Amino acid sequence: MQKTTFAAGCFWGVEAEFKKLKGVRSTTCGYTGGQKENPTYKEVYTGETGHAEAVEIEFDENVISFEELLNAFWNMHDPTTLNRQGPDVGSQYRSAIFYFSDEQKKLAENSREALKNSKIITEIVPASKFWPAEDYHQDYFDKNPDTYCHTK
Repeated sequence: MQKTTFAAGCFWGVEAEFKKLKGVRSTTCGYTGGQKENPTYKEVYTGETGHAEAVEIEFDENVISFEELLNAFWNMHDPTTLNRQGPDVGSQYRSAIFYFSDEQKKLAENSREALKNSKIITEIVPASKFWPAEDYHQDYFDKNPDTYCHTK
């Protein structure tokens, strides 16, 4: 099993999209990339914690490759909009790849370059402490199927 973390706007839709992929073993909505210890949704929502809404993914590399996850990531959001996805605005909705190894970093950078789009603003940064979001955010679309999200 490997782990990675992606931020691509509201974590509800990002989680739902990754859960569809064969080889993704688990997903957890949460917060990462900021300064506040143990942040809450209400704190992250203000944009003042520095955290992004993100999804931590455990995947079986024998079933799905990191490159396939990257392809899904690039296709589920607009990586050219700064701090915005759909109606969600703020640094907490930024586009970012939080890598766990030099290999993941290299693959992420190569995949970004392969898109040949100079307007991509996606951060590729080392993974930092990941804080799981409150329980009601986990599997949100399973519990609330009529909810709108930029990825749907």
